[in-house]
Amino acid sequence: MQKKSDIGEFSLSLPSPVEMITFEGRSIYLKRDDLIHQDFSGNKARKFYHYLYSDFPDIRKVVSYGSSQSNAMYSLSVLARMRGWEFEYRVDHISDYLRENPQGNYRRALENGMVIREGEGKERAVQEKGVLYIEEGGREKEAESGLGVLAEEIVSWQQEKQIERLSVFLPSGTGTSALFLQKRIAFLTYRTSMETVVYTTPCAGGSDYLKKQFRQLEEEEALHPTILEREKKYHFGKLYRDSYKIWLKLRRETGVEFDLLYDPKGWMVLMENPELFSGETLYIHQGGLIGNESMLPRYERKYKELTREDILQQ
Repeated sequence: MQKKSDIGEFSLSLPSPVEMITFEGRSIYLKRDDLIHQDFSGNKARKFYHYLYSDFPDIRKVVSYGSSQSNAMYSLSVLARMRGWEFEYRVDHISDYLRENPQGNYRRALENGMVIREGEGKERAVQEKGVLYIEEGGREKEAESGLGVLAEEIVSWQQEKQIERLSVFLPSGTGTSALFLQKRIAFLTYRTSMETVVYTTPCAGGSDYLKKQFRQLEEEEALHPTILEREKKYHFGKLYRDSYKIWLKLRRETGVEFDLLYDPKGWMVLMENPELFSGETLYIHQGGLIGNESMLPRYERKYKELTREDILQQ
């Protein structure tokens, strides 16, 4: 069923398709949330679904904060453009290089009319009439609406495929998507014969950070997703050889492009936990590909030998 927005010709293609891929000899279902819309897709489309489809007659501006290459920043710029709102985004710092060479999410958000404020901090401003304030990365109770729609799509698909046990996997930043997905799936599958468990791994901090984020949105731990970690510690945004290597291998074996910031760790964790494959496994592609415009050249410069090797194996 296609759901269409009443905002001009803007529409989201839902439910997003599910396809089967093979990676490292394992068959895995892939939920293509990256295909929801060319400008408004992935987990941000799910998180900001409420703000796209609900009435806000008194809102004239949306304000948020985060990093200067945030996927949420770009998605909010699209949302604001569609709704006819002003968009103000706050960052701690913008590098001189990015300021002089706009690219990726930063460039596209500016093209959508974003006004960026540097060094103003992330503290919530004094409530101002007509201003909608959205937490970093969409970490909001309102995100539950769109993630609930995703949960309904997954459970409906699982029932159609007659899958008794399903492992759902997605990497996390704030953990908002994984949390609300698990919460809604638990409700939808209660007293059914299906077993559906959401697994995630933290990409912007460790397990303690992720648990703290969960508790801010839902105190009942029984409704929290299951966290899986690697022993190796990763610093968010830093370039790692193993991350680039698995990203190249995914592209080569599946023909699908994944995000370079979250998906490499997600796939490494998934493949290191074979117990997830005791039933069927569904990986959620959360989009974020615009960020590759800035990250991929950095990887190509740092690990030239891997890029050449990948080309030779194609």
